[in-house]
Formats: sequence, C-alpha cells, structure tokens
Amino acid sequence: MGLLSKIIGQKKEQDAATYLQSQQLQIINQNYRCKGGEIDLICLDKDTSNHKNEEIILVFVEVKHRKTTNYGQPEEAVDKSKQRKIILCAQTFLQKNPEYQNHAMRFDTLSFIAEQTSPNWIQNAFWLD
Repeated sequence: MGLLSKIIGQKKEQDAATYLQSQQLQIINQNYRCKGGEIDLICLDKDTSNHKNEEIILVFVEVKHRKTTNYGQPEEAVDKSKQRKIILCAQTFLQKNPEYQNHAMRFDTLSFIAEQTSPNWIQNAFWLD
C-alpha cells in the first residue's frame, strides 16, 4: 500500500468514526491489532428495538474505500477470508476485554466511494458461522 493510499485510508477511518458517533455509537477502540488481523473500529451501540430493555451491542466495523466502482463496491472486498480474520481478531479482543463478553455482537461494514462523505453502512454485514 502506497503512502497516499494509507493516508486516505486513515482519513476514511476517521470519517467513519465521526459518522458512527453522529449515529450515537460510542467508539471504544480504533485500529485494534492482533496476531493475524486488525479491526478498524470497535463500538458500542444501543439496541432500541426492544423498548422495555435497552441492550448494548458490541459492534466490530470494517471500513473500506475505493476511488471507483470499476472493480465492484468497496464492501465486496470483505470476503470470507477477511471476515474470518476479523472474527478471530474479535475473539482475541473479547479474551483480552472480558467486560464485553456478555454483550450481543454484530459485524458491520462502512464504505466510501471516491470523495463520498456519508458512507454506505451495512449493519450485520456478516456473522459467525
């Protein structure tokens, strides 16, 4: 990855964090690294679908950016191999942070095309098999 690509990637990850915060998610970790992988953002979200009991959901987010869609949508790059790496990294995060082990979880993608500022947010983009 070239320097410019890395800078753009970091900017888009920050844009994603800002966007998620505007949607009332709390960022608890950025660029969480573990052996074999990385998770761009780890957040807490309130599930308000059950109005009697508000549940806190632990959200693992992969951020993708592409200059064009000539080779597909950015989120299509989160293939099965990438999903497995994110899931394994999430398991490592939970082992090292047991205070989050009882939270419901989901895996989301946020993607940007070119200079797009409002991302395409796919909640529950993939799940544990």
